[in-house]
Amino acid sequence: MPEFLAETYTPREGLGAAAPRAGDIARAAAQASGPGAPVWFLGAIAVPAEETCFWLYQAPTAEAVRAAMTAAGLRPERITPAVTLRPPRPARPSGAAPACPPPSRAH
Repeated sequence: MPEFLAETYTPREGLGAAAPRAGDIARAAAQASGPGAPVWFLGAIAVPAEETCFWLYQAPTAEAVRAAMTAAGLRPERITPAVTLRPPRPARPSGAAPACPPPSRAH
């Protein structure tokens, strides 16, 4: 599914307690999803010195991203197709335990 990068103006003081929470943004994206056309909020990067925030979504169209952002109370300045580059996950040898074992449970 395509990914989109959206840009919003975010005043420095807007990055505090009044800023939308990631969970709220994700819920708005889920609510804006259509049948067979999910919208996923993948994350955001705030750049306070530039008073800008970049929002990454996975969605069928830029219009679906705009609808999700509007539902979350965000006003995107622009939405453009994006390609996310992620490092590969290192493969574990067959049968190897995870690098960090799960925490022990107290009985």
